[in-house]
Amino acid sequence: MLFSGLKWWTSRSLWIHRLHYGINGGGKARYSSCSPKVCIVGGGPAGFYTAQHLIKARPDVAVDVYERLPVPFGLVRFGVAPDHPEVKNVINTFTQTARHERCSFYGNVNVGKDVSVEELREAYHAVVLSYGAEGNRRMGVPGEDLSGVYSAKDFVGWYNGLPSCRELGPDLSCETAVILGQGNVALDVARVLLSPIDFLKKTDITQPALEALEASRVRRVLIVGRRGPTQIAGTIKEIREMVNLPNTRPDMLAADFEGVKESLQDLPRPRKRLTELMLKAALETPGEKEQERREKATKVWGLRFYRSPVEILADPERSGRTAGIRLAVNKLEGSGEGARAVLTGEVEDVTCGLVISSIGYKSLPIDASVPFDSRRAIVPNHMGRIQEAPGLYCSGWLKTGPTGVIATTLNNSFDTARSVMEDMESGTLNTTGVKLGSQSINALLENRGVKPVTFSEWEKIDSEEVRRGEAIGKPREKLLTVEEMLQVAGK
Repeated sequence: MLFSGLKWWTSRSLWIHRLHYGINGGGKARYSSCSPKVCIVGGGPAGFYTAQHLIKARPDVAVDVYERLPVPFGLVRFGVAPDHPEVKNVINTFTQTARHERCSFYGNVNVGKDVSVEELREAYHAVVLSYGAEGNRRMGVPGEDLSGVYSAKDFVGWYNGLPSCRELGPDLSCETAVILGQGNVALDVARVLLSPIDFLKKTDITQPALEALEASRVRRVLIVGRRGPTQIAGTIKEIREMVNLPNTRPDMLAADFEGVKESLQDLPRPRKRLTELMLKAALETPGEKEQERREKATKVWGLRFYRSPVEILADPERSGRTAGIRLAVNKLEGSGEGARAVLTGEVEDVTCGLVISSIGYKSLPIDASVPFDSRRAIVPNHMGRIQEAPGLYCSGWLKTGPTGVIATTLNNSFDTARSVMEDMESGTLNTTGVKLGSQSINALLENRGVKPVTFSEWEKIDSEEVRRGEAIGKPREKLLTVEEMLQVAGK
């Protein structure tokens, strides 16, 4: 059946090549049904890094990447801050992988709904789950469902054009916003809330978010953490960006830094430099030029340490609205990364109309057939091998939990790919049987009315977004609905 429709090729070598490999729906040469076939669920960094390593490691492996959305790249597209375009350059590497003759991308396929994991396991020699962490960790405090309280994941998705967050419409009519958590995502959100609009206009932030931020009345952002300055999760790059953010000045509490200077000598060098930067912003008298800059600033940001949320306070005059947050004051037991925050019994209230929880993402179960540790929100695994499920693997945040940066995901994914390769070579993973891969899955999807988006069809979406962006002086203007993405893709 693979040979139907072939012309008589005058070039014997080309004829043999096509006879052996067949042609897939995307026009790429594909390996025969005898070649090892690996399916990857999730088209984000973990998925593409896993695919890249598999393709490089073995010259006969064919890899298919399935993604729920019509567009690839996951958190690189929807999580990276719009003013960090250099971080998105990794998309060039992923594009090379997707265009490889032994890799195919199928967007708009919701694994667990459109096709089951068991059906994928029937069609492929190995299945790697790399679908990331799309759930929110809840604070577990009274009032967290009040209007004006948002998860950082949703807020970031809103300004980055994630279709499911398009209708978020955050209320930015208050003066003070409180962000819970002090990782890089929290710092990204703070920076976006306070950045000059003229600066954001040159990024790929969505037009609705840009308009909302232009009308925003937020002038003060507090970034709250339960532990101290030497445990902050954000990196020096993000803290430096806050310190240098135009039209803003830092507002720190000297009491939060008591004893910190004395502990500097015991810190590893990166942590020491980060802490010194915060100490300078918090305690040192600025030079004349910096003092002048701060005096002209109309917006304020501040780090608040040793505090945990106890309750989101409701507005007595506006039912269901946020009016403030009650914070427990903590003290630390232990030191360094292992220090624990312990309640002191003291609390303080902060007036604010916007609370953004940035306490972490979490993975969700995809299919009843896949083991899942709901407490740790990961799939139980050993080096990416899913326990008690031969031929089933995981990579990325689903494997480790939501930790690290894109480079961490690269190493994590390569480790999983290495496990797949080792299992193929040892015979633990049987690749001798014939598997039809995307040929059988595409037939199932067609019967179910699902229309996958190929990588070349994503490139139509990409071109249209760039065209729309150029028309208004931006690198791109993202399509915000799945329907519009499919229309542009020709579906």
